[in-house]
Amino acid sequence: MDNVKQHQEMGYDRAVSMFSPDGLLLQVEYAEKAVNLGSTTIAFLTKEGLVYIGDRKIKSKLLVKNSFKKVFEIDEHIIVAGSGVMSDGRRLIEQAQMISQEHRVKYQNEIDLISLIKDISNIKQHYSQSGGLRPFGVSLLIGGIEENKPQLFMTTPSGIYLQFLARAIGRNSAKMNEILEEKYTSNLNNQDAVKLGLKIFKEILNEEFLIERFDIVSLDLNKKFKRFSSDEIKKLI
Repeated sequence: MDNVKQHQEMGYDRAVSMFSPDGLLLQVEYAEKAVNLGSTTIAFLTKEGLVYIGDRKIKSKLLVKNSFKKVFEIDEHIIVAGSGVMSDGRRLIEQAQMISQEHRVKYQNEIDLISLIKDISNIKQHYSQSGGLRPFGVSLLIGGIEENKPQLFMTTPSGIYLQFLARAIGRNSAKMNEILEEKYTSNLNNQDAVKLGLKIFKEILNEEFLIERFDIVSLDLNKKFKRFSSDEIKKLI
């Protein structure tokens, strides 16, 4: 019976807008699986702002490491990182940058974070219901500083958005989120968050753990963006 069901469902994944008998949009399910195969990112709220740690999975010695970024600025008060199909992520990140800058030009002030989250989530949801399209195979962690307070949201391929204190997405994220549930506290400063994040990565990656793999960024309450150098990361381990 399982094989029969599997063969029946095969016909329901050919169109993104077609539900399976189980009430699933299978193309969206596949997009979620693409996220879980992507390189991992962890983001934290801290008492000093936001910290992001992204695994770049650098393996080639010939790659110019600074040319490969995992965390990006949307505006001076918003940063983002993704896991999954990052060609999809790049397109959404550029769209978010455009929305943010258009808002600044039109209204002469910075965009509020929740408005940007809703715009990006609406784009994702549209691609999950329209014929001839496919869902974006990427989840995004979008964080920002508003009214001197940090906020962190995650958007999924289906267009859902949720707010978190700390979150991991990508490969091994289920295990990492279990560790975060146990060890995360809201009184961490930025350096403590970096140390905790690297400790979690080291526990998961074991012998594959290398400083050069990580893109680490902080955004403080004064909206100062900082990308950590390899030397700075080594001092925190």
